[in-house]
Amino acid sequence: MSDTPSLSAILDRIDAGQDRALDRLKALLRIPSISTDPVHAGDCRAAADWLAEELRGLGFDAGVRSTPGHPMVVAHGGTGARHVLFYGHYDVQPVDPLDHWTRDPFDPAVEATPAGDVIRARGASDDKGQLMTFLEACRAWVEETGALPCRITVLLEGEEESGSPSLVPFLEANREELAAEVALICDTGLHDSRVPAIVTSLRGLLGEEITVRGPDRDLHSGGYGGLARNPARVLTQVLGGLHDADGRVQVPGFYDGIEEPPEEVLRDWAALDFSAEAFLGEVGLSIPAGETGRTGLEMLWSRPTAEINGVWSGYTGRGFKTVLPAEAHAKVSFRLVKGQDPRALRDAFRAWVRGQVPADCEVVFQEHGAAPASGMSVDAPVFAAAKAALTEEWGVEAAFVGAGGSIPIAGYFQLILGMESLLAGFAKSDDQIHSPNEKYDTESFRKGTRSWARLLATLA
Repeated sequence: MSDTPSLSAILDRIDAGQDRALDRLKALLRIPSISTDPVHAGDCRAAADWLAEELRGLGFDAGVRSTPGHPMVVAHGGTGARHVLFYGHYDVQPVDPLDHWTRDPFDPAVEATPAGDVIRARGASDDKGQLMTFLEACRAWVEETGALPCRITVLLEGEEESGSPSLVPFLEANREELAAEVALICDTGLHDSRVPAIVTSLRGLLGEEITVRGPDRDLHSGGYGGLARNPARVLTQVLGGLHDADGRVQVPGFYDGIEEPPEEVLRDWAALDFSAEAFLGEVGLSIPAGETGRTGLEMLWSRPTAEINGVWSGYTGRGFKTVLPAEAHAKVSFRLVKGQDPRALRDAFRAWVRGQVPADCEVVFQEHGAAPASGMSVDAPVFAAAKAALTEEWGVEAAFVGAGGSIPIAGYFQLILGMESLLAGFAKSDDQIHSPNEKYDTESFRKGTRSWARLLATLA
């Protein structure tokens, strides 16, 4: 692949233009496009305008599309039979706590570190630096060959960090315009900060808040204890039965429809030589606590979970107050895998809880979001092509990996646009995304750009 004359020249152009590319990234990073804060609505619009202008400079037909929230950037360019959609987001997280930053979070600069140079600013890794790797790859193609290598649609969102409330309606309203062969998503990272990775499975998410109500007021434990129902006891008994001794979730039908990962994917996971004990050791633990008989990576990437995120009831202040609380509360979240229906599982979980609450208590639920899992078919030729391109660029065998977290956009592309997503990003685990002093390695920026240039060559 690297012997192709035009690709070799494109890669050389990327290397020669690294300083100018970093200057463009800095210009985007200076825009404080914090989507969760209404004060920065104008900054989100400014970031969208900046990106649309950059895309027009690359020959795209680009525009800023209004939504009920922050705008979308949509661009179309290139010609040919192959058609891909690239997705990224230009909004960023808030910067709090500001006093933990070593510099102004919107005054980006390249800094030398023992591990190499980094660019430090809010959004450097999540997701401005990542999305700019793709735009810079397109720039190199246009400047070297005079054209993009295939048809490319670009969709850049401004609400990813605030729950994407406008995204699904926008996809549904523009279904025909945005549909392509495959979606390219850059909001992921390297495995173990060194192995290029293609994410082929993303867990979904379901959140529930439970309130168990008993007596009409807090009761004195001396006067009522032993006779009156204690909601805290009721709720903890329910939560204590959420898993069996082998770590399996006890909600009826919880595992229905789940498929095992393909053998090719499991082989890649085995080759990563992951140590659950070492992984847990980084957070002061040592003993795996998930399903019996499953590997660490299976538990993180391909198995569903039920986790208790918070429990509270009664008096929790300083000192002691002997009461039977009137109410008890818990927050429970489920990470879901492909084949599980979030809405059906919500109903099943609520029915399971209600079946264990005594008649003189009331249980109330509040939902906290639901998103399906995504699983990609690695049999599609684009996945093999991407794996070869990443392997050649990074000099390390690329791996098909899973992600324990959730990136709902991949599921929406499947459900609404009917296409698979190829997720390949170049962030590192120490990039401190969502935290003070966020950074992106300049080597990730350079090699990420080169990786997209190679992948576009294979697609063409």
